[in-house]
Amino acid sequence: MANKSKQWAAIIMMIALFAMIAFVTNLCSPMATIVKNQFGASEAAGQIGNYANFIAYLLMGIPSGMLITKMGYKKTALAALVVGIIGLVIEYLSGQIGGDGAYWIYLLGAFISGMCMCMLNTVVNPLLNVLGGGGKTGNQLIQIGGAFNSAAAVAVYILMGALIGEVTKDTMISDATPAMFIALGIFIVAFIVLLFTKIEEPEQAPMEMSLIPGALKFRHFALGALAIFLYMSVEVGTPTYMISYLQTPEIGVTAGVAALIASVYWLMMFIGRSIGGAIGGKVSSRAMVSVVAAVAVLLLLFGMFAPTDIKVSVPGIDWANLSVMWTPVPVGVFAFILVGLCTSVMWGGIFNMAVEGLGKFTAAASGIFMTMVFGCAVMVALQAIVADKVSILSSYWIPVACAAYILFYALIGSRPTQKAEDAENAE
Repeated sequence: MANKSKQWAAIIMMIALFAMIAFVTNLCSPMATIVKNQFGASEAAGQIGNYANFIAYLLMGIPSGMLITKMGYKKTALAALVVGIIGLVIEYLSGQIGGDGAYWIYLLGAFISGMCMCMLNTVVNPLLNVLGGGGKTGNQLIQIGGAFNSAAAVAVYILMGALIGEVTKDTMISDATPAMFIALGIFIVAFIVLLFTKIEEPEQAPMEMSLIPGALKFRHFALGALAIFLYMSVEVGTPTYMISYLQTPEIGVTAGVAALIASVYWLMMFIGRSIGGAIGGKVSSRAMVSVVAAVAVLLLLFGMFAPTDIKVSVPGIDWANLSVMWTPVPVGVFAFILVGLCTSVMWGGIFNMAVEGLGKFTAAASGIFMTMVFGCAVMVALQAIVADKVSILSSYWIPVACAAYILFYALIGSRPTQKAEDAENAE
């Protein structure tokens, strides 16, 4: 019974960390509106927070896996929280400094926060999968963690919408200070709670660089790593550029309301992940991801080509009056919001399929997996370039192509072609 109690303590703590990852990561997209306003930045330059946050994954993915094998999951998570506290303090300071220097200080803070997110992701995903025993149950725990992750993302967008309201020439990074203080407080409390939480650590094989080529010999893992690289475009690019599209003269929605509408996208992810957590023990990751990837392609295409004069009302919360407000938006925007239902189960499903049967290569694979999250920086930047050069709606061809690849991976690429023993013998 003691061991079971320890296991549940670990599961609950990992789910809480899953939520924290979303709270800090999702500050970047609504902050882009402030950055573009304060520094007169283009669409591409305004996404600096997202670039810095996710480029950190490129540098910290594999080192995070090494830290786990050297220090264990708990100590790695504690170290990550310290790094996160430092990053948030620097982001806060960027709002207190005037001039162009604030832009670069904000960049540094976002980058350090990204290092924290990478470390936490490297801890949370494999540990939840291991605690669930892999397979459908492991996927189920990851989906439950993802539901809390999405709930935290909803909270961020609602909070930022209330803070920035209608962006004017006087709107600054400092206007987001309350959100940064909330994140900082959560990190400090989490550090204290985790410090006194007993976690029964699973055994880890030494993380050696020589294991990385071995992990990549698994075709289903290599293709899965690419799927995660491209997945970030679908998850993050869809709501990020929806905010920008809503603020175009053609649509005419204020920045604060646009952020509140974007929060509904993350609410859809919360709903989808809650459903995924409920059925994850009965439905395979392959079936789940195949269905949602196909639907995502259709919704994205509909969002791009639907007539803008046909409108539907979407909800948002007016925190000043504690009331629900309904804003008419083009029906295509509503399709983009519904993509959140599809992306909700993709992360956990892809991870579950990619690491299945890797044996001693699992730790190395987790490090590689987290490294590939930097695809968000690449794909979001690529989408921004298309948005600047052509149009925001045309930029959605990029997440369409990414969703199509994920569909291919779920149907064909995720099927294992060799066992762990084969890869060991091939070294």
